[in-house]
Amino acid sequence: MRVTKKLLLGSVLATAALVFTACAPQPGAAPGDGGDKGPAEVRVGVITSETGPLAGYGKQYLDAFAAGLDYATDGKGSVVGTKIVIENRDDAGDPDTAVTAAKELIGDGVNILMGSASSGVALAMAEQAAQNKVLFISGPAAADAITGVNEYTFRSGRQSAQDVATAGTFLKDIKGKKISVFAQNNAFGQGNVAAVQAILGAKGATVEPVLVAEDVTEFTPFAQQVLASKPDLVFVAWAGATSGAMWQAMSQQGVLDAIPVVTGLGDRATFGAYGEASEKINFLNHYFGGAADNKVDTAMVEALKKKGAEPDLFSPDGFNAAIMLVHAVKEGKGDVNAMIKALEGFTFQGPKGGNTVRAKDHALIQDMYQAKLVASGGTFTPELVDTVPAADVAPAEK
Repeated sequence: MRVTKKLLLGSVLATAALVFTACAPQPGAAPGDGGDKGPAEVRVGVITSETGPLAGYGKQYLDAFAAGLDYATDGKGSVVGTKIVIENRDDAGDPDTAVTAAKELIGDGVNILMGSASSGVALAMAEQAAQNKVLFISGPAAADAITGVNEYTFRSGRQSAQDVATAGTFLKDIKGKKISVFAQNNAFGQGNVAAVQAILGAKGATVEPVLVAEDVTEFTPFAQQVLASKPDLVFVAWAGATSGAMWQAMSQQGVLDAIPVVTGLGDRATFGAYGEASEKINFLNHYFGGAADNKVDTAMVEALKKKGAEPDLFSPDGFNAAIMLVHAVKEGKGDVNAMIKALEGFTFQGPKGGNTVRAKDHALIQDMYQAKLVASGGTFTPELVDTVPAADVAPAEK
């Protein structure tokens, strides 16, 4: 194994059942194939959420993956004579369901797996990939633990460390600054505190968490606590039904007027969720329609619109995945070790611009965005504030 499995702070692990066999056949190869000719076909298992709590993320990925495969193969669905056959499976956001699907596909001769909106699912899939020596290209799942988990696992999207590093770019100089992490007192919130301490604390910031119990519904005292501590930046990590009340308290207590407040901008469905705080928040962002301006993004957006879909947060992950898949098949001709070698160090143009698969740990190095929400026709739309260069937010090497 060339990459040592390590866990970054804040990552969520998932357990998976042991697989019963290792399998790396080359399905569809015609007898006597040799030289530079690849197999007649390569079958690919795409396992992600089509139902369940992350179904929306799964749809974004799948719509863009289909568009990306069409783009990368010039509409042929094949590369250098090898047909790429896609077999979709719904994991419903459940690691056990994903593992069962992976075992079935691998047992049936599939040696390339893709997908995963859930970090728990992605980690379980990565374990299957290593045990069975198959290629796995993860999708929107953001847990840092996916990067470098094993030599068979790659990712087509960003990871949490890139989000946190982007939050730090709202300060011109992090060293000596005080950063308050305002979050729920659960695994998600504690993980974000740990990530901020590990990434921005390492750059010289003092990190002070303000953790709120999950059952709290009155947030005024906590907003006042943040205000009284006089931080230079507030990083908010929040999820769930109390988000609206939390943001209202932060706005009413003057936190948003007195201190720069940063949080992540989610998918289109969340743009109206911040209420009166919307135009006062600084947003770090992975992607939104209109953030990028290049030929690949235009191609993706046009392809999605033809299918009645809109570009969204995880669209680049699906489009990138297809580009990576086609490159791996073209250069590796369906052989797992050769496809791994082809992807390591691979640099390509995706919807966000330039991407590089870091050879050492398979992190996907890419630009990130600063954004804001602007009132428009009774709702809010995102606008680009700045593009953060990939090198400035690259995760630490494993």
